[in-house]
Amino acid sequence: MSARLHEFKDGAALAEGLADRVSAALADAVAVRGKATIAVSGGSTPKAFFKSLSTRDIDWAKVTITLVDERFVPADNPRSNHLLVAENLLQGKAQAANFLPLYRQADSADEAARIVSRDADALGAPFDVVILGMGTDGHTASFFPGGNNLATAISAETPRGIITMEAEGAGETRLTFTFASLQDARLLVLHIEGQGKKDVLAVAEGEGPETDMPIRAVLRRAATPVDIYWAP
Repeated sequence: MSARLHEFKDGAALAEGLADRVSAALADAVAVRGKATIAVSGGSTPKAFFKSLSTRDIDWAKVTITLVDERFVPADNPRSNHLLVAENLLQGKAQAANFLPLYRQADSADEAARIVSRDADALGAPFDVVILGMGTDGHTASFFPGGNNLATAISAETPRGIITMEAEGAGETRLTFTFASLQDARLLVLHIEGQGKKDVLAVAEGEGPETDMPIRAVLRRAATPVDIYWAP
């Protein structure tokens, strides 16, 4: 599957451009289907985008926001993606949106994954918008090279839902949507910044196993062209 590169002069311009694109996609979904769904990534990269998107005039009460992945930590943990979204996206006009967290208080991450998978089924499929990031090791969502469940998470045979992931360097156990849950989004965006990430992406676009650089699964097998938003 082909990818489309959108380059911006800096992170601020990228945040505005991406917010324009995403808000239009969400508004179109609400107009056509009466609701919209978006799954976003964590980390520091999307903060400016989140803040810009939160100001847009959308019927936010008809939008459900969730995360592509999460650490198995409560929402008040500083490393929680839930906290990141709450502080940067679920503000202003976007406070009216519905939010589906991935963390659940449970005896284990596996049990939490089973619980939230049932909740996620109610969202329907596919997502209207999925925003992915990428690490310098080529991971995306919580599809980490060497992860204990990586092959299952990115397999075309694994159904939609949430799966757990443990990997060296990942810190806490992760909860992540499977590749099947993300790959057919109506708008699938890879948001990266910095020359280093662009260089990693160039390597990922070459030959090699998907398990070595899991972003390859997205670039190669997404149902629609991946829109790459990049700024130096």
